[in-house]
Amino acid sequence: MPGLEKILRGILKYQATLRPEMVHEFEKVKDNPEPVAVLFSCMDSRLVISRLLQSSVGDMFSIRNAGNLVPHHDCLSYDSVTTEPGALELGCIVNKIRHIMVCGHTDCKAMNLLFSIKDKMADHSGTPLVLWMKKHGQRTVDKYNAWKEGGGKSAIIFQAESADKLFEAYIDPENQFAEVDKFSQINTLQQLQNIASHPIIHDKIANDEVRLNALWFDIYKGNFFMFSRSRKQFIPVTEESYDHLFEDGK
Repeated sequence: MPGLEKILRGILKYQATLRPEMVHEFEKVKDNPEPVAVLFSCMDSRLVISRLLQSSVGDMFSIRNAGNLVPHHDCLSYDSVTTEPGALELGCIVNKIRHIMVCGHTDCKAMNLLFSIKDKMADHSGTPLVLWMKKHGQRTVDKYNAWKEGGGKSAIIFQAESADKLFEAYIDPENQFAEVDKFSQINTLQQLQNIASHPIIHDKIANDEVRLNALWFDIYKGNFFMFSRSRKQFIPVTEESYDHLFEDGK
């Protein structure tokens, strides 16, 4: 089915089936929405994030881009501002949302690209996608290279909410995933450090009003993982791990 036809048919199907229910949901949150999270995820068409998280109207602010990147504060200026820092302000300052989450995934095409050009980062040329990855993916590449120099077994140190809140991360210690997917996990955790670099949320962080967490999705098996700071790795989200992950991440 051609793209436009699929979109138009989808709208007609929505209007014929879901519209009354959705209008009711819109009415409920029209004046007092209470979103619970700011979620940064990849724009990959396979990652239907609201469906995967079973979220409803008004549940979260969702920001999607190539590679689920959140540019570091060092990259913020009038000439290079992006939507991600603005989303942090809108979510956490204006709407007082506590939870900021980053969700990466397996077989991320943006991460595959960054992985393939990790030895060419000094060349500041390329297509828009290549430039996006080079400009905002350097810290991920640096973390990965340091990890590989240590044999790929040692813990990586990341900064969380503030400079005195560091955490260790062991990347795929069970060796379940491909090298580029390990790279994707490192990238997902690096975004937490990038988020924490933004002064707009520093007071919220100091007052324990903001919490940063990382999710990761295995597209092929349909499994979610969440990073556990106490266990120092991504662990599957299951009924058995729920209590631990809730306490670890709240």
